[in-house]
Amino acid sequence: MIGINKRVGTFKKYALLVLGCLALAIGAVGIFIPILPTTPFVICAAACFGVSSPKLARKLENNRFFGEYIRNYKNKTGISRKARIQGMVFLWAALVISSLAARHVHVWITLAVVGVAVSIHILTIGAAKKTQ
Repeated sequence: MIGINKRVGTFKKYALLVLGCLALAIGAVGIFIPILPTTPFVICAAACFGVSSPKLARKLENNRFFGEYIRNYKNKTGISRKARIQGMVFLWAALVISSLAARHVHVWITLAVVGVAVSIHILTIGAAKKTQ
């Protein structure tokens, strides 16, 4: 029985490590594709790494690209003004480019609805409080 539990523990560790890497990769893609949310995937990766590799979890939290997402989530703060502006600019730039490439009215309407919905979501999330 002890051998089986050890194998299950090792399997769980590696499964969470792979899942964390996959979630982080999807989160990274979400930085550039506005309709793919970055934050939930980065938080999922942090949770997976927290169980499977605390060293990776610390590295991720201290990462200059992803650390802010995790710290804001852990501290229950919001989105910084800079991140909010960047998100809106990337969102609408990608939607306008997509609309120009699509040239179909139904695609334009869909992209506009997505843009408005994501914009409302970004604007209604609490602003990050400045810490001293």
